[in-house]
Amino acid sequence: MSDDNKLVAEVRDQFGKGAARKIRAAGKIPAVIYGHGTEPQHVTLPGHEVSLILRKANAVLDLDIAGTSQLALVKDVQKDPVRQLIEHVDLIVVKKGEKVQVDVPVHVEGESAPGTIHVVDHNTLTVETEATHIPESFTVSIEGLEEGTQILAGQVELPKGTTLVTDAEALVVNVTVPAATKDESAEPETEGGDASEAGDEAAAESGDSE
Repeated sequence: MSDDNKLVAEVRDQFGKGAARKIRAAGKIPAVIYGHGTEPQHVTLPGHEVSLILRKANAVLDLDIAGTSQLALVKDVQKDPVRQLIEHVDLIVVKKGEKVQVDVPVHVEGESAPGTIHVVDHNTLTVETEATHIPESFTVSIEGLEEGTQILAGQVELPKGTTLVTDAEALVVNVTVPAATKDESAEPETEGGDASEAGDEAAAESGDSE
């Protein structure tokens, strides 16, 4: 876990939409910390730093709350639908060595065989992994793969200590040929067939005239 994830969280005792607006106007973000049988804890986080951290999925924050260190996994982020500014963050208490279930993004790299395209059926894979060592993403290479090649969840390489929760038979990437290309390749055959039929008809007419 990066040192950039260390933040000072201020305990807050004012709630409601009015209080939240004031917090955001000050460049901060309201948040709630849940988990491990404790009462929900309402805090305020520094807005700019949190925005940078949340560019990555499954961020774990190392919070300083009134002098006490607390690790917390980001579970939900609420954003303004128009401006896309962060309005609220839900956090889950985690401890070093503890395993958590998270959805990790799938990153596809490379180019499949000429004339083919790839379709991603699963953008994320659910895994169980140590809270402080959550992978940023899983890389799947499609370099040179031919039409009909399928990559299943169980074939994706996972780092040591990470266990797949998603069904191993779930389709992640499918390499195929675009439908338009298939249609175009079929057209010459149809045209040829029509021409042949037209030739047969012309020959028949010629025979009749004789």
